[in-house]
Amino acid sequence: MTPTTIRYRIIGVTMLMAFILYLDRICMAEIVKSVSFNNDLKLTKEQIGSILSAFFFTYALCQVPAGWASDRFGARTTLTLYIVLWSLCTMLTGFMSSFVGLLTARLLCGVAEAGAYPTCMALVRKWIPLDGRAGAAGLVAFGGRIGGTLAPVLTIWMIVTMGHWRMSLWVDGAIGVIVALVFWIVVRSNPHEHPKVNAAELALIGRVEKEPVLSGRELASALWRFCRSISLWANSINQLLVNLSWGFLVTWLPTYLVEERHVGEIEGGRMVTYVLAFGMLGQVAGGYFCDWTTRRFGLRLGRLIPMCSSMFVCAAAYAACPFLDSTWLLIACCATVSFCVDLANPALWAFMGDVGGRATAAAGGWGNMWGNFGASVTGMLIPLLMKLGGTAGKEFVFFTLAGAFVLAGLVVLPMDATKKLMPDDAGSAP
Repeated sequence: MTPTTIRYRIIGVTMLMAFILYLDRICMAEIVKSVSFNNDLKLTKEQIGSILSAFFFTYALCQVPAGWASDRFGARTTLTLYIVLWSLCTMLTGFMSSFVGLLTARLLCGVAEAGAYPTCMALVRKWIPLDGRAGAAGLVAFGGRIGGTLAPVLTIWMIVTMGHWRMSLWVDGAIGVIVALVFWIVVRSNPHEHPKVNAAELALIGRVEKEPVLSGRELASALWRFCRSISLWANSINQLLVNLSWGFLVTWLPTYLVEERHVGEIEGGRMVTYVLAFGMLGQVAGGYFCDWTTRRFGLRLGRLIPMCSSMFVCAAAYAACPFLDSTWLLIACCATVSFCVDLANPALWAFMGDVGGRATAAAGGWGNMWGNFGASVTGMLIPLLMKLGGTAGKEFVFFTLAGAFVLAGLVVLPMDATKKLMPDDAGSAP
């Protein structure tokens, strides 16, 4: 019997979800530097930094509970709900006319988006065989990076075409509701639940029986295991440091190009698009790279090599930025950072599926939580570093971000994807 290919449809529609996720997430970095926004709301840089960071703060706090909800109630139900909620919150942002209103809307958007990637990790684990998980994770993240890459250009284009920043948010939100409907129609939480999956595909995936859900009582046990795992802590601290440094690209780089490099708004948006576009190639390359290193060096080193090596290249690229007079060379260095961060990302996702068992979404939420605490700091950290650095503020920023990448490359060394945090079924040993 020839296996069906429903798993590819699942990955495809999850890529579409990730696209709109990142479009809604990154659009504010472009909106806050637009003429119509600044004419409409007179905000300080500190207030703008708080708005940009607010999303990541609640996004981080809600990772574990949102991930557990997916483990408990299934990816199809929870992620459809999450997409609808963050799309409505995106539309709500377009109605706000004060700092407090914008801050509240972005906080709510962070809550709604929190469960997206942890749920994706669980879907990849359930639908994709072990030796293809990193590649599949890379493709899903590639969908997100396409959204993030196009967000600057699409957002500025909508603002210029429609004449105001608010309308761009209403359009983004409406598209998200349509994506939620498509996701609900196509996706099932488990391969066994999909009416078009045949026995040959189930055998290929490696799912002979439907596994039990993660109960609320088991969540407490899972959290205790998370707290005791050196491997998971290494992964989590890496995510914190990486997101802290990568976050500069999607929060303050657009403003830096306009104010420090004297680049026009549209040209600056195009440059940020180039940076993120080059990065998204890393998601696909990183998936294949990690699957290859895993086959070549085994599970532990196979996940570790892509994550560790990429961090040191990122550090070198940021460290070079203060010495570059050419804006395009600076963009090349930022693009290198973007590429190498994304090159490591599939290994990170695959690791969560390796060790998480039935608690994969919760474990993914745990790591993502710490990562986004790092991202939540970036928006407020950059202005502070500029002040602390005095006349050398810009140099101080880039050297600090480079140092964070060096630490990120070292901290993953204890990581071991062969040691499971949770059993695959309710009765087996961890």
